[in-house]
Amino acid sequence: MFGIGELTILLLVIVAVLAVKRLPDLMRSAGKAARILKSEKQALKDEAGDRPRPAPHVIRGETTERDAP
Repeated sequence: MFGIGELTILLLVIVAVLAVKRLPDLMRSAGKAARILKSEKQALKDEAGDRPRPAPHVIRGETTERDAP
């Protein structure tokens, strides 16, 4: 009978053999996704840099001390 270690190694070998056929497609799609994310990040950065930031709105009022918990 096989032990847990042998079954794990066997499972990893089977997954590796089956994944070899799809590995190039997976890497290609991962590259496309990375490029899309990079371009979206750059677009957000450009959009945020184009418009000026509004000045913070300060509300004046009384200050009180908190009760100690």
